[in-house]
Amino acid sequence: QVQLAESGGGLVQAGASLRLSCAASRRASISLAMGWFRQAPGKEREFVGSINWDGDMTAYADSVKGRLTISRDNARDTVYLQIDSLKPEDTAVYYCAASGGPWGNGNLARVDYWGQGTQVTVSP
Repeated sequence: QVQLAESGGGLVQAGASLRLSCAASRRASISLAMGWFRQAPGKEREFVGSINWDGDMTAYADSVKGRLTISRDNARDTVYLQIDSLKPEDTAVYYCAASGGPWGNGNLARVDYWGQGTQVTVSP
C-alpha cells in the first residue's frame, strides 16, 4: 500500500505560479508512474499530467500544456507539479495519483493509489 500526501495548494491571484508536491509513503513508489488530476466544482475529475517511473517521459492534458511541468525526485519519493500563469479556471482540488499499469499514452488510465487532494483557488 502506498499513501500519497499532497501539499502546496492555496489561494493565489491570476498570473501567479504555484508548485504542488506529492510525497509517497514508501520507496516502492519509484516503480510507479505518478501524476496529477484535478476536479473543479460541479465537474468530473480530469487528467492533468503524468511522469513515468524514472522521469524521462511526461504527458500533459492539452488544456494545460505549456503551463505545467511535472518532475519527480525519487530519492525523496516526491513528485512535483509546477503551474505557471494560473487562471481562474484552474481552480480545483488537485489530486496526486500513482499507477502500476503500462505507460501507454501517459494518461494514467489505471490509477492504483490516490491522494486526498489539495485545494487550489485562483482569484481574478
